[in-house]
Amino acid sequence: DMVSMARPFLADPDFVRKAEQNKAALINTCIGCNQACLDNIFQAKRATCMVNPRACYETEIRIQPATHKKKVAVVGAGPAGLACATTLAERGHEVDLFERNDRIGGQFRLAMQIPGKEEFRETIRYFANRIDETGVKLHLDRNVTFNMLADYDDIVMASGVEPRSIQLEGIDHPEKVIDYQTLIREKTPVGEKVAIIGAGGIGIDVATMITEPTDHDLDDWLHEWGIDKEIAHPGGLYPYPDAVSDKQVWLLQRRKGRVGKGPGKTTGWIHKRTLEKRGVNMLGGIGYEKIDAQGLHITLDGQQKLLDADTVIVCAGQESVRPFAEQWASLGEKLHVIGGADVAGELDAVRAIRQGVELAVKL
Repeated sequence: DMVSMARPFLADPDFVRKAEQNKAALINTCIGCNQACLDNIFQAKRATCMVNPRACYETEIRIQPATHKKKVAVVGAGPAGLACATTLAERGHEVDLFERNDRIGGQFRLAMQIPGKEEFRETIRYFANRIDETGVKLHLDRNVTFNMLADYDDIVMASGVEPRSIQLEGIDHPEKVIDYQTLIREKTPVGEKVAIIGAGGIGIDVATMITEPTDHDLDDWLHEWGIDKEIAHPGGLYPYPDAVSDKQVWLLQRRKGRVGKGPGKTTGWIHKRTLEKRGVNMLGGIGYEKIDAQGLHITLDGQQKLLDADTVIVCAGQESVRPFAEQWASLGEKLHVIGGADVAGELDAVRAIRQGVELAVKL
């Protein structure tokens, strides 16, 4: 008799119209991230949407036909580049979108492989269909050179991020050390004892991924969270056991204090509680000394300790990817830098997609 939706209408106010017209593939799907709606509300900010920055900004971010049509190159098909390229093309500009990998998605392609974030693939699906709909010319497996950009009226650099390298003795250990991108992308096996350097959002995601039980189905999930389907216990809840992982994992951060402040208010506590239930050791105030065959040597509270880790995963932040940056100045006002190429920091898809749309509206 009734279908009720809330957040999906922030992601796409034309949800019903597109479904009615048999255009479901063009629906911008809510991925349940809460990062721009509920997280904003709990900070007394205006609600909006990660995948649709125009939500609640409809009168401020207005997509109108371009009065002067340009030829624009967008470098990088991550969230920022995809949002910018498709909005530019929607306005009538001629857009070439270049991606060095063999598929679009950027960091979302990594995120969708984290347990609980599978729906990030829906945003990639949406943008893939938007590329076809708006007429963006997509060039995959293409490393852009400076000379390739000579004939464009504007150049959008959305080249993304790469793992930040850290200075630590033994960081190049070939058998023990791996960065988070390689781990997620290549499904690299890890040992039974794992130390994670960095406890931001990425470190928490990696810890969640490597401690996820195999063949975890809905009944297992319900049991893990104490949900009694038979309603045999008061409130349909029963004291639930801690689902301790078969791996010993240390999640480490340099900063003193509580570990796991990276994720937002509405979902951060869930991630942290999940890791606690799985027996992950979360330690702050860590000094990193070296990595060797024995494991990761650290200092904690002034005491030297050895974590006998088989694998050390580096999640120590990101650095902007800026191809031929030494020549950027010569591009003058034609160059626009957005997303991770602009600011790496903690990955922020809300900012990246908003930057892409807002720039496309201005050009």
